[in-house]
Amino acid sequence: MSRNFIPRAVVSASERRRRGLLLLGAATACCLLLGWQAYRAFYAGYLANERQLSAQRLDAFALSLEATFSRHESLPGLLALDPTLAALLRQPADAQRVAAANTYLEAAQQGAAVAAAFLIDPDGRTLAASNWRLPYSFVGHNYAFRPYFRDALQHGLGRFYGVGVTTGEPGYFLAAPVREADQVLGVIVLKVGLEAMEQALAGAGETLLLTDADGVVFLSSERRLRYRALAPLPAAVTARLAETRQYGSQPITPLAGKAIPTTGNEPLAIALPGEISRDRLIHTRPVGNHGWQLVQLGDPSEARAAALGAASAVAFAAAFILGLAAHFRHRARRREELRHVYGELEKRIAERTADLTEQIAALESTKAILRETRDAAVQAGKLAVLGQMSAGISHELNQPLAALQTFADNAVALLERGRHDEVAENLQMISSLVERTGRIVRQLKSFARKEAPTPHPVSVASAIEHALILVEPRRREIAARIEVAPLPPGLQVIAEAGRVEQVLVNLLRNGLDAMTGQSQPILEISIHREPRRLAIKIRDHGPGLPEEARHHLFEPFFTTKPAGEGLGLGLAISLTIVESYGGTLSARNAPDGGAVFVLTLPAAGETDAPPDA
Repeated sequence: MSRNFIPRAVVSASERRRRGLLLLGAATACCLLLGWQAYRAFYAGYLANERQLSAQRLDAFALSLEATFSRHESLPGLLALDPTLAALLRQPADAQRVAAANTYLEAAQQGAAVAAAFLIDPDGRTLAASNWRLPYSFVGHNYAFRPYFRDALQHGLGRFYGVGVTTGEPGYFLAAPVREADQVLGVIVLKVGLEAMEQALAGAGETLLLTDADGVVFLSSERRLRYRALAPLPAAVTARLAETRQYGSQPITPLAGKAIPTTGNEPLAIALPGEISRDRLIHTRPVGNHGWQLVQLGDPSEARAAALGAASAVAFAAAFILGLAAHFRHRARRREELRHVYGELEKRIAERTADLTEQIAALESTKAILRETRDAAVQAGKLAVLGQMSAGISHELNQPLAALQTFADNAVALLERGRHDEVAENLQMISSLVERTGRIVRQLKSFARKEAPTPHPVSVASAIEHALILVEPRRREIAARIEVAPLPPGLQVIAEAGRVEQVLVNLLRNGLDAMTGQSQPILEISIHREPRRLAIKIRDHGPGLPEEARHHLFEPFFTTKPAGEGLGLGLAISLTIVESYGGTLSARNAPDGGAVFVLTLPAAGETDAPPDA
């Protein structure tokens, strides 16, 4: 380059460095800000989804509980119509009438599948009960202090949940008056057990509480949380509970160090008994018309972790996109500079022939760097696939190694005992296991090796076999069956073995991932001849490709998988590999369900013969 350009380049070098550092800092800040905003958005979305699921769960429990109550609501009034009960209330000292009432209540209790049924006179004394045969029978006990007794006499129906003062077992009490004409002779009471509902709460997987109108927990998914209050109880409430003995002699203590609100959408730090303080999502739902509430104390940690993973993916994707933009901007600027240099060279062609030669060499070097960058991206895709399959491959190697140890120890023991025939059998098994381990390691080395970009005939059968070895751990994980149609012998394509296997591994893994959760997943591989080409079809029996996703499948960073399970580069790299050999890669949905990916490559030694039927 001529002298008049040298001072200009020297003066601008420090300025370019300063501007580059400023741009790098701005890009980093932009990615971090975008990641933070994505975290907030994802976290809010996950919390909203958690609230919706919690609402559905609470609705199901509330409806089940209300159905239990309504199923027994009219039963006391029906039982009160039997003349046996009125006869005993008129003559409570008649032994025959007592026996008849006991028998009737015992049959009613068994037929209605309730915990107990008993008859109380107007003074609160129990005259007959379904458990009259048992040591803890209600007969003779006075329950005039119970609210259900007073409500039945005054209002016609009594409802009450409490701990039984005789048995110590909790239950839901329903009471109705026994009338004769317009006179109330007494009260019949049913006790309904809620053990099934408490077992259902315990199996919900979350901390679920059922509280009364005073905020006292009387049913819980964890028994240690029963008989505790969401907030400290006023003195009047404490006195009323002691008077009615609703929860027996059990002291009602606060559930946490501070009152737990039943409203609000944001997580709240709560320390439950025996636990350290941690965030909880509080969801509530009223039950029935008693003032009861179902309360769920959810855990937002999963939502927070998922949001953090998704936000990290967004930040890294943004950084990658900015890097690509910077690369293309730098390349465009370089091209502009080259055009400027070429213009100068045209003016000084006679005196600067040597400089022109250097520029051409620099351009060729740039192209070589671009080719190396593309090859490095393909190699990185291979290593990413191996990283994703590392756990399964480790299991594949650990099994034969453990077996080798066992057979070797057996061989030593058998050799000491002189059982040479069995020693030979053990050595033969060791040889087979070594061959199996070697085959896995050779395939991994072959797959991971960086090949020179020199297309040559590649055996289709061998490429499929090697790809199946690499995806075997994933196939076992989901218990899938891979069906390979019979292949005509000698089929070859013009490509590179490692890269063809890389494309096949990507397509096979995508097919297996699409069928995760199915009872009998099946993946099908078939080969079809086309004029001068071979088409490899891989079909899964999953849900198929969404219509809106089909047009973006091969775009970088587009993926239909959940957040955190891939950046969406596998198909984009596969398309780049296939097109570099003059092939094609396409996708469609099968008519009877599932997705079909078709890989076509130039056939080795093929003529213009018609395609297979």
